[in-house]
Amino acid sequence: MITNNIRNAKYNNKGFTLLEVMIAVFILAVGLLGLANLQVLSLKNNHSAQYRTSATVIAYDIIDRMRLNRTADYSIAITATPSGSTLKDTDLIAWKTVLSNELPAGDGSVTFSGDTVTVVVQWDDSRGSDGNTTQSFTVSTER
Repeated sequence: MITNNIRNAKYNNKGFTLLEVMIAVFILAVGLLGLANLQVLSLKNNHSAQYRTSATVIAYDIIDRMRLNRTADYSIAITATPSGSTLKDTDLIAWKTVLSNELPAGDGSVTFSGDTVTVVVQWDDSRGSDGNTTQSFTVSTER
């Protein structure tokens, strides 16, 4: 009788190990999907951070150019296209070109208020993490 109980228990457990393996594979798959999502978010944030870094460098570039040519008025609107052959004009043309080449839909403006200059750089960050399509970086400094 004891032998029959052991045999019946042995046969009743058939397939139980397969169920355990299926549950473990399911848990592993859910974990791997979570890691994949984390990787995608990390790439988006890294991409957006690269744009912010480029915008910072580009904004400080025009500020440095203005400090080298203190007598010129570098004011320009966000959608304006500079033209001319003076040092100021070539600086603004180069700056706007770098903006459009380095940043998607990149544009910028320079405004003066007394001795304070404000530089705004904006770009399309639709691939960024927070879903906003237009991002901007603003820096104000003394001329």
